[in-house]
Amino acid sequence: MTDTNTLNKQASANAPINDTRKAELLSKQVKHIDITSFDARPIVDAMADMSFTSRDLGRATKIYNEMLADKDCTVVLVIAGSTSAGGCMDLYAELVRNNMVDVIVATGATIVDMDFFEGLGHKHYQALEIPDDDTLRSLYIDRIYDTYIDEEALQNVDHTIFEIAETLEPKAYSSRAFIREMGKYLVEHGKKDNSLVKLAYEHDVPIFCPAFVDSSAGFGLVKHQVDRAKEGKPYLLLDAIADFRELTEIKIQAGTTGLLMIGGGVPKNFIQDTVVCAEILGHDDVEVHKYAVQITVADVRDGACSSSTLQEAASWGKVNTGIEQMVFAEAGSVMPLLASDAYHRGHWRERVKRGWAKLFA
Repeated sequence: MTDTNTLNKQASANAPINDTRKAELLSKQVKHIDITSFDARPIVDAMADMSFTSRDLGRATKIYNEMLADKDCTVVLVIAGSTSAGGCMDLYAELVRNNMVDVIVATGATIVDMDFFEGLGHKHYQALEIPDDDTLRSLYIDRIYDTYIDEEALQNVDHTIFEIAETLEPKAYSSRAFIREMGKYLVEHGKKDNSLVKLAYEHDVPIFCPAFVDSSAGFGLVKHQVDRAKEGKPYLLLDAIADFRELTEIKIQAGTTGLLMIGGGVPKNFIQDTVVCAEILGHDDVEVHKYAVQITVADVRDGACSSSTLQEAASWGKVNTGIEQMVFAEAGSVMPLLASDAYHRGHWRERVKRGWAKLFA
């Protein structure tokens, strides 16, 4: 027997969208912070002389600056969570633009649903109010905490991924190779210069998404495969093993590496595992990651990878315990300080550009 609440939800889903109400809720765009517009060095220096999370942030920022100053260090930016939607999108783009990161490992949501989404001209919005989520569903508005996304715009991302797949040779691609095609697409058709995906393509910074189809890309790629299969035509595949092999090859070639990790989950474990994978491939002299910083709000008591400390990673032979720092804070509140400090200290000006994407050209 169907209850009244279910019937109401069904009726709401089938009702026409109230465009006026939707426009009201999507009226205030999220503005992405510009780390070049302010100098965070004085406040980070002051926080380093405090205690608790302030002190941790001061040390984490110092370690990131050490990565940039180390002429042998390849810097890997690792992103999980929704900081890109929340206002850090231009921050990450600025790190690529100014040669402050050399490799990116991220969730599909970060790369596709957030950055590529805005690269196509769409926006994220501040929730001025949070009505019932069934109401949001009836208006085709998706919610990330206090941030809104227009579902109809997100479906444009699904379709664009499908269009890109349709133009490519039907073979196996690593996520890096497919994301590079996305960057190429934005160069030709994009509507935002400050896109991480676009800038990474232009600066030969490879992006890996070990769970790539767990995003809007998944919908477009499934449609590509289903449509091609119905027509009896070959279709492209994503090769997760190639992801691991390629990222491990970068680790082997790079030698000294530093990790700047926002959140945790699969991207965190994926990059850390490259040390072990290199050893299995016979590179017994591979270095553990020399530097490591992680910003997270995950609770260390839950036993998950997101919350596991960098000290714990040392027991697996992945990270150096001497130059690491955990910062237990919401990344959107501390990354602007860390990144602005590093930008204005300027070690990036002396760095050699790695161009690791050329390794797979």
